[in-house]
Amino acid sequence: AIEAFRAPLSIDEIRQLVRREEVESRLIWRDRSGWHMKHGPFTRLPAKRRPGWTLLAQSVDLHDDETARLREKFRFIADARLDDIMISIATDGGGVGPHFDSYDVFLLQAVGSRRWRIGAQKDLTLRPGLPLKILRNFQPEREYVLGPGDMLYLPPQVAHDGVASGDCMTISIGFRAPTLAVLARGLLETAGDQITANAGNGAGLYGEPPLPGPVLTRRFTDAGAPPVTAPARLPDALIQAALRAAERVRFNERLAARFLGQWLTELPSAAAFEPDAAAPSLEPDPPAMGRLVLDRCTRMMYRGRELYINGSVAGLPATPPLRTLANARELAFDAPLAARLTAPELHALSAWMADGWLHYDADGVPM
Repeated sequence: AIEAFRAPLSIDEIRQLVRREEVESRLIWRDRSGWHMKHGPFTRLPAKRRPGWTLLAQSVDLHDDETARLREKFRFIADARLDDIMISIATDGGGVGPHFDSYDVFLLQAVGSRRWRIGAQKDLTLRPGLPLKILRNFQPEREYVLGPGDMLYLPPQVAHDGVASGDCMTISIGFRAPTLAVLARGLLETAGDQITANAGNGAGLYGEPPLPGPVLTRRFTDAGAPPVTAPARLPDALIQAALRAAERVRFNERLAARFLGQWLTELPSAAAFEPDAAAPSLEPDPPAMGRLVLDRCTRMMYRGRELYINGSVAGLPATPPLRTLANARELAFDAPLAARLTAPELHALSAWMADGWLHYDADGVPM
């Protein structure tokens, strides 16, 4: 898949990375008593010469620039689908057992080789009582041996089992594949936040700023209704009033974009930003030349005129320069561009720099 591929980090660097508190990691091994798993951070790891163990470092693209740059090779798929890049290292015979994932994944071999057995079986029953999800009845249909630069793509729920041959590193580039239930529930939550915001009762996560929608502030009344003979029975009029109110909610593209734009740019817990105290101010006197670069942890998307960044609505329209920044993850910055940017845009870019979401590079050398 990638000629002369070189891993963004070495095996020793991964061993150092999982010592950090903010890095999610797991150690998996198997012995005579069965499968075992331990969560990091790790102050001690098994000896390099000991066979049969695997170390998984999650979301390495949030912690390392070279790994984050690897994402660029996979941006033929929309950013909305990207989950994270996980790196696993293993000694001879190491693996995590036959399992399946609930997302699309590209398995890129980085160091050494790994033997993969895969099968599109329908029986996805798991073995009970184990610390990790292992299939009870794995039925492999095909086998591949991957060396550095080779890659295997697996759709969701395709069973697979990878075993290291010697010292090994595999990079997993995962893409979300949410169920329709998750999408429907998120849209309903967004609709609820919008209803509350338009009624003036405060705004939830997806309610600010409010979208055009019904103002459901009129109260239910049953004036003139006859006395009831079964007071515990829910009244028909109240049932119908609730249904008519729900029918007024607008389930449209703007509502769906609000939910997805915020949800898919929401920052994972491992994201951390380091503002550059020496960065120049973009207002009122912006620098004459350079480039603006999104931090590796920043997530930025847009739909129509609405712009989303790190789980929030940006509060300014998705103009061509900001769309370029989102798509290219960098923006050439010079005096003519600064003159075209509006005051709110310069203010927002300055605020993002102050938060470490955006960085200024005076050299302007492409990434």
